[in-house]
Amino acid sequence: MSRQPYYLQATAFAQRLNNVVGWLARHGVSLLGSAEMSVRGRKSGRMQRIPVNPHHFEGDQYLVSARGHSQWVRNMRVAGGGELKVGRKVRVFTAAEVTDDEQKVRIVRAYLKRWGWEVNQYFQGVTAKSSDAELLAACPDHPVFQITVEG
Repeated sequence: MSRQPYYLQATAFAQRLNNVVGWLARHGVSLLGSAEMSVRGRKSGRMQRIPVNPHHFEGDQYLVSARGHSQWVRNMRVAGGGELKVGRKVRVFTAAEVTDDEQKVRIVRAYLKRWGWEVNQYFQGVTAKSSDAELLAACPDHPVFQITVEG
């Protein structure tokens, strides 16, 4: 019996907060590096927007899904890329999903060090101080994409 992929849907308050952060990014205000990501919907074909915290680690950029296998994750797997926007600056990117291995553990640990104050609640008790084994066990619940910005 396979278990359902982890996904923690946003509360009404979190959705409103995401709308504010996305609006700010669209209008040129990045909160601690946030951006608005657009990815083509796998069913609708329309661009879907969500605020994200692009994570820089060892010279590369990543998108980590703190809430799990969300709609943007499912769309990204099909689309293979999207756009990051802050104000008028739009960066087109391609995305490749990172496998659940030691490299992903290092990325997630660094992400939690940087963004844990905001996202620890979604990681079911796992924090930047958790053991490698605990982080590795959490990795399947939190997809990570390495993004490569074009141009």
